[in-house]
Amino acid sequence: MSKRQGHGGGQNALNVPNVLSMLRVAGVPIFMWAILTEQDVLALLVLMGSGITDYLDGKIARHYGLVTTLGQYLDPIADRLYIASTLFGLAWRDIIPWWLVALLVARDAFILGMYPAVRSYGLPVPPVHFIGKAATFNLIYAFPLLLLGSFDSWLGTVALPVGWAFAWWGTGLYWLGGLLYAWQVSDMLGQRRRQWQAVDA
Repeated sequence: MSKRQGHGGGQNALNVPNVLSMLRVAGVPIFMWAILTEQDVLALLVLMGSGITDYLDGKIARHYGLVTTLGQYLDPIADRLYIASTLFGLAWRDIIPWWLVALLVARDAFILGMYPAVRSYGLPVPPVHFIGKAATFNLIYAFPLLLLGSFDSWLGTVALPVGWAFAWWGTGLYWLGGLLYAWQVSDMLGQRRRQWQAVDA
């Protein structure tokens, strides 16, 4: 969810938003250890911390103009690492089905499949659409709720359907964002081909 749009490469890379993103990345192995060893309270706290810092780093970056090139790369990397590690950890524990993992991984493979064409035609990376941001938001907030839903308590009973609602919305939007990305790439490819044809004519 690259929330740091704009041009701020000249600013200090070690600002508050970037440090928050780095902390999210550092929390990934802690979460993996916690979920695989069934330290569910710690895993839940790490996931909740990830969601909070994901919200704060973008809000702070936008509000105070702390946009950096590092932040534009680090923020979506942190998001993808958390989504990937959480999917694997929750599936390993049978909290979510493996077919949901395959569905989300297939979407990323679909996006990666367009990279050779983008690279060969020298196209810019399409800007992150709000649908993609909404998808990541839904997935990041679905996972702690699904983990909480595995707890044998009234809170778990309440959290489980809410978590699945976030998960289904996130999955649908994730694929919709991928299809929109493909349309953007296709449109840019068509424009580039027409430009080259005009030069050759």
